[in-house]
Amino acid sequence: MSQKLVSWNVNGIRAILRKDFMSFFNEQDADVFGVQETRCQEGEVELELPGYHQAWSYAEKKGYSGTAVFSKEKPIQVIHKTGLEVADKEGRICGCEFDKYWFISVYSPNSQDQLQRLPIREEWDAHLTKLVDDLAKDKPVVLCGDFNVAHEPIDLAHPEDNEGHAGFTDAEREDFTRLLDPGFVDTYRYLHPDKGGVYTWWSYRERGRQSNSGWRLDYFLVSEALKGDIEAANILDNVMGSDHAPITLELAI
Repeated sequence: MSQKLVSWNVNGIRAILRKDFMSFFNEQDADVFGVQETRCQEGEVELELPGYHQAWSYAEKKGYSGTAVFSKEKPIQVIHKTGLEVADKEGRICGCEFDKYWFISVYSPNSQDQLQRLPIREEWDAHLTKLVDDLAKDKPVVLCGDFNVAHEPIDLAHPEDNEGHAGFTDAEREDFTRLLDPGFVDTYRYLHPDKGGVYTWWSYRERGRQSNSGWRLDYFLVSEALKGDIEAANILDNVMGSDHAPITLELAI
C-alpha cells in the first residue's frame, strides 16, 4: 500500500486559506501533509480537516515561522521542541512518529542579507542532522520542508550570480551534503538526476515565477532504508497561492 505525502511552504496559513487551499488539500487526499511558514499562533486558525489529526509547532513571535503536520494516522507521539533555541522559539520543527516511520516537517532559518544569520543557520543544520540521525536509529525518517538552500547548481536558475548569497553559500550547501551523507536520499533528485529548470520557490519581488527564475529550496528526504520504496516525487509548480510550490512523495509502505 502506498503512502502519499505532501509538503508545502504556504507563506502564511491564514492567507492561503483565502486562496483555495482547502480545494487543493482535499484534492490531494494525502496520508500526511506537512506545512511550513504557517505564521500563526495557537487559537488563531481553526482548520476543519475531517479524518485528519493536526499537530502544530508555533513561533513565540506573532505572524512568524511555524510548522504543522496533518495526518490520517494518529501520531504515536509529536515533537515540538528539540533543545535548540532557534528551533524551539520559532516553531521550526514539527515531528510525528507513526507506526512505520517518523515524519518531520521543518522550516530552516534563512541566512538573510549579508549572511547575518549564517552562524545560527549552521547551528541549526548541525542540530537537525543529529536529530534525524538519532531518530533514524529507531525507525525510518521522512524529512520534508523548506530547507532554504539550493544544494547544487542545477537547483537554481542563476547559480553564478548567486554564489555566496543566502541559500547558496558553500557552508549551507556542505551542511546539506552532511545531512544526506549519513544515510538520507533527496527523493526528487534520486528519480530526476539531471532534470533542471524545475524549482519550488520564486521571488515575488523579482516576478521570478513569470520567467521561471527560481530555486529548489523544498525537499522530501528519506532514510536509505526507504530508498527502494520511492515510487514518485514531484514538484507541483503549477499550483499557486504561495511563493513556494507544493511537493509530493509516494512511498510503497
